[in-house]
Amino acid sequence: MDSFFEEVYSIVARIPCGRVMSYGQIAKVLDRPRSARMVGWAMRRCPEGLPWHRVIKGDGSIASGVLPDLGRQLLMEEGVAFLDDGRVDMEQSRWEYCPPDAQQDAWTEQL
Repeated sequence: MDSFFEEVYSIVARIPCGRVMSYGQIAKVLDRPRSARMVGWAMRRCPEGLPWHRVIKGDGSIASGVLPDLGRQLLMEEGVAFLDDGRVDMEQSRWEYCPPDAQQDAWTEQL
């Protein structure tokens, strides 16, 4: 499997319930800010068990790929906020990724 895809899946696996990330946001986290489409390709081949529905377009739209209605339903069940026009409220629901090492550092600083 492509290591870029594996990196994408590693991030997607960490998105908490009730939160979302955009394709572009994931690309930026991977230090490949112009690779949102590659993230999309990775998500089209997403292994079972990953929360694929938590990855959406930057404007809050749900991608029209595989099972968009199911994705919307799953997000609603998780309590993700939606705007009146049907897009996810990115301001309220976006998850800001924090690398595992940074999480540990933040925890250590609290001690």
